[in-house]
Amino acid sequence: MKIGVLGSGGVAQVLAAGFLKHGHSVMMGTRDRTQLLEWLVHNPQAKVGAPSEAAAFAEVAVLAVKGTAASDVLRIAGASLAGKPVIDATNPIADDSPVNGVLKFFTRHDESLMERLQREQPELRLVKAFNSVGAACMVNPEFKGGKPTMFICGNDQAAKRTVAAILDQFGWEVADMGAVEAARAIEPLCMLWCIPGFLRNDWRHAFKLLA
Repeated sequence: MKIGVLGSGGVAQVLAAGFLKHGHSVMMGTRDRTQLLEWLVHNPQAKVGAPSEAAAFAEVAVLAVKGTAASDVLRIAGASLAGKPVIDATNPIADDSPVNGVLKFFTRHDESLMERLQREQPELRLVKAFNSVGAACMVNPEFKGGKPTMFICGNDQAAKRTVAAILDQFGWEVADMGAVEAARAIEPLCMLWCIPGFLRNDWRHAFKLLA
């Protein structure tokens, strides 16, 4: 598939490299190409353009930017994203420092960032994914306990099936938590995932849903 990755930071770079690894075509959409100079040395087959160009290129888009920038980036990407699956890898992390290892969010408990983005652009087929694990473990992670679980949600069933197939390719089990409101529970998993990192410098772990 043609994948448009909106962002140029660590998460965007890791996911884009993962898509290239699995044979997809990738265009990075960024407002600051200088962040990608070193990455492009190792991934020369990737294209780079403005967010609007990456959105137009994409069959599937990935939103991989800071939560505080997510709304602006989607607006800049424009109408080209309408009707396309958009993987929402963002979290509403505030600029404040963690307290005893616990991040602060700029959203309330009864509203997620994903819901805000979906409300602002109802034509988007958003699917929450990749937000509950660190970049180092996003692509084909290997754990002694087997495949980890990626929790997803979104209002569009077809878009979720597309994202589930990508997650399977990337070495994940998928747990579909339902509609967009489930992001209220999925986004705070980022807080929980980060606590061992901030307290013990342990950044290599993931969640597993057992039944």
